[in-house]
Amino acid sequence: MDTQTETKGLAVVTGASTGIGYELAKCAAKDGYDVVIAADETGIHTAAAQLKEFGGAVHPIEVDLATPDGVRRLVAAVQSLQRPVDLLMANAGRGLGEAFLDEDLQRAQRVVDTNVSGTIMLVHAIGNQMRNRGEGKILLTGSIAGYMPGSFQAVYNATKAFINSFSLAIRDELKGTGVTVTCLMPGPTDTEFFDRADLENTSVGEMKKDDPVMVARLGYEAMMDGEGDVVTGWKNKLQSTLANVTPSGVLAAAHRRMAEPKDQAN
Repeated sequence: MDTQTETKGLAVVTGASTGIGYELAKCAAKDGYDVVIAADETGIHTAAAQLKEFGGAVHPIEVDLATPDGVRRLVAAVQSLQRPVDLLMANAGRGLGEAFLDEDLQRAQRVVDTNVSGTIMLVHAIGNQMRNRGEGKILLTGSIAGYMPGSFQAVYNATKAFINSFSLAIRDELKGTGVTVTCLMPGPTDTEFFDRADLENTSVGEMKKDDPVMVARLGYEAMMDGEGDVVTGWKNKLQSTLANVTPSGVLAAAHRRMAEPKDQAN
């Protein structure tokens, strides 16, 4: 039997059809893990075909993690494999631009359902399995956006503030259990996020962004090392440090300059 197969286990990655999620899944696959990858679009099957080149088993699940039923379906699919989850990378996320009162409320609610509700439901289910077993690693994708009041991204930034806080809180709760929790906090990254969130016509949408390969690698390595959190990119580290000592009103005004649509800016 292959030694690598004996020593590696199973990784579950959400939001894995493109971007950071796909690159996280690639890190695990290259490292010898079998992977379950989930997303709410058909591209998850294309991602699975690409990940199979690393030799491990790849199980794509097309499911909407903004709904309780979608999370239950993913958990059931993982349980059907009758294998423990060694790595959980809860990366699924959704953004939305524009001023809050101008946003479609259903789309805004879907940001909350994806980023917060679906994430905590999944972590609760798989985290309990890990704690009962006495081992496992969890990575949640937060954001440096969680440090700033997000003018013109109010709901998104608030959800990331939740994830940043939630990650560090449950990390402390799980001390001594054999389960570690890491929060990956990237800055603007070169993914489809900005197009999907209607942020292309903004300063942040047009600025140079970090490479998702680099972001995922640093997050994956931090998780494997059991670190509490990792901010990727030196500019983002500086921004997160300054955010802790800058008045909220100043931060909100600075965020407005980045995220307000250019055709609306004063």
